[in-house]
Amino acid sequence: MLDSFRLPRTLTALFICLAAALAAPAVLAQRLVVDGQAFDTAARIGNIELKLNGAGLRQVAWFKAYAAGLYLPDKTRAAAQALNGVGPKRLQMRMMQDVPTAEFIKAFDKGIGRNSSAAELAALKERMARFDLILTQIGQVKKGDVVNLDFIPGQGLVLTLNGKPRGEAIAGEDLYAALLRIFIGDKPTDERLKASLLGAAWS
Repeated sequence: MLDSFRLPRTLTALFICLAAALAAPAVLAQRLVVDGQAFDTAARIGNIELKLNGAGLRQVAWFKAYAAGLYLPDKTRAAAQALNGVGPKRLQMRMMQDVPTAEFIKAFDKGIGRNSSAAELAALKERMARFDLILTQIGQVKKGDVVNLDFIPGQGLVLTLNGKPRGEAIAGEDLYAALLRIFIGDKPTDERLKASLLGAAWS
């Protein structure tokens, strides 16, 4: 008699587990999780939908600084296409530590310097200083903050912190390309992160 009651309960449990298993891919399909940091697989700038090209972790030894995701109109594994392709773009950084923005400024200036010619640096100098000032005014980014570095055609580089624009847009596709070269240029700050942003870690 007891066995006749156990079977329906077992079947019910199996159906619940099956339903959960079938539902899970639909949720996961909307997000890519990198070390606990969840990136939407799509983003929108204006009326253009961007696709998550890839995402990865910036880590030095045991120190995990941030996870980053690159959004483009069309996915590509070619750095040149990501850098030179037309349309809006987004580099999203999800902070995993509290970091003074002075550290970002050093990394920004050094990364652009490593991946730009003397002529390019001369053309970018004034706009780099304006971006450095925006970062200086922020002061610090905190664990859990979300930083978007967007390229908006007709406006330029726009920084948002937790959805709130900071500073004014800084014009120039060349500036945004220089910023992206920090991450996916010939001399990136992190080769593993570059590979991840270019989709090497997922398809």
